[in-house]
Amino acid sequence: MIIDKLENSGQYVALHPGFKAAFDHLASIDLNALEVGKYEVDGVKYAVMAKDGVAPEVAAEKFECHNKNIDIQVLISGVESMGWKPRNDCSQPKGEYNAEKDVTFYADKPEMQFTLNAGEFVIFYPNDVHAPMIGDGFIKKLVVKVAI
Repeated sequence: MIIDKLENSGQYVALHPGFKAAFDHLASIDLNALEVGKYEVDGVKYAVMAKDGVAPEVAAEKFECHNKNIDIQVLISGVESMGWKPRNDCSQPKGEYNAEKDVTFYADKPEMQFTLNAGEFVIFYPNDVHAPMIGDGFIKKLVVKVAI
């Protein structure tokens, strides 16, 4: 997992071939003007979400990780907390891996929580089980799916 400000994203482009295209695209658009929905531009797939945050217990019901994609989650507005735990420390899968949606859910509880402010991002690799959308107010975010 990596947490940083979007203005520092150039430091991470060498970590994966898809990161440069993703961060270049994010730098070329007005994030605040984006409408909720799913997009694909120049091979960069992303979704914009906007809704009220939830309690940590509610977010933990969708404690998830992915096998085929790395998430770059960018907070556009609001304050968002997220729960996290290493996948190797999770032992309670909720059902089987869903290949179509590239997701595995866990009944385990996050072992830590961190907070993002507008203009910050987190990169979740397949070994990062995460519970997003924790907060008291309105959260607008963008999630880029970078294929492994």
